Amino acid sequence: MDSYGPVTGDAVPGELKKWPERRVPVAGVELLVRDVPDAAPDLPPALFVHGLGGSSLNWTALGLMLNDTIRGIAPDLPGFGRTPLSGVTGISEQADVLIQLLEREYDQPVHVFGNSMGGASSVALAAQRPDLVASLTLVSPALPHPRVSASALWFAALATPRVGPAVLERTQRLPFDQRFQASLAMVFGDPRSLAPEVRAAYEEELHRRDTDPWGRQATVEAARSILRSSLARPRRSLWADAATVECPVLLIYGGKDRLVDARIRTKAQRTFPNARLLYLPQSGHVAQMEHPDQVARAFRHLIA
Repeated sequence: MDSYGPVTGDAVPGELKKWPERRVPVAGVELLVRDVPDAAPDLPPALFVHGLGGSSLNWTALGLMLNDTIRGIAPDLPGFGRTPLSGVTGISEQADVLIQLLEREYDQPVHVFGNSMGGASSVALAAQRPDLVASLTLVSPALPHPRVSASALWFAALATPRVGPAVLERTQRLPFDQRFQASLAMVFGDPRSLAPEVRAAYEEELHRRDTDPWGRQATVEAARSILRSSLARPRRSLWADAATVECPVLLIYGGKDRLVDARIRTKAQRTFPNARLLYLPQSGHVAQMEHPDQVARAFRHLIA
């Protein structure tokens, strides 16, 4: 889910501000990377990682709120946003790309923010390279869930050879407005709270995404990666990775999340050795967009 800034009227006052963007060669692809605007160069560094089907634009509201606390970058991962697909797009591959990006950009540990699949990749990153991560803020991370849900069945369908591409092709043939409304309802707790300019910006971005030649393949491969993650043996699962993460962790779940069951939050808080929990009953899958003020406040408490 993409956005150009705050979702609710109380998020960031004034006009939406575009983040400066640049291209960074990483892992054989030119990543589009956006920098948090107006952040002092001596502030601690941060990395913002979007989820499946999202982009760096998912973090604009939160990044602006935190530009007095961190200086950060938000990449479009391969196959999403405006970065072309390069190789397989999965959780482990994303973690490898993020490691290379951090090694190129920074010489000190960073505060990592991850949403959904980006949260899963951020956990893998922190487990593999704890020296690169100062803290983890995970918004509805796509950690394996024992309960079968409608979203799990949807990902299973997407991950199935022939079925996944066919489902996406059939969905693509639906009227644009129908797909647009369904996307809003799936991702947000209350789509009616969208600011008009944000709604218009997302609609424009969805139109643009329809023209990406790599979009379907990236989505199918990412869905397969999430499914494989859910079927991994306990010793090789993301839960095993989570148990090794010693840096401070902020877990954020929404009570109206239709993609990640918020009931998993208790297990998540028990598994990470040093975790705090923020539960937002009215939020959907992208709390950093719906309630960036509360997420920003919780992050400041985490690192205080």
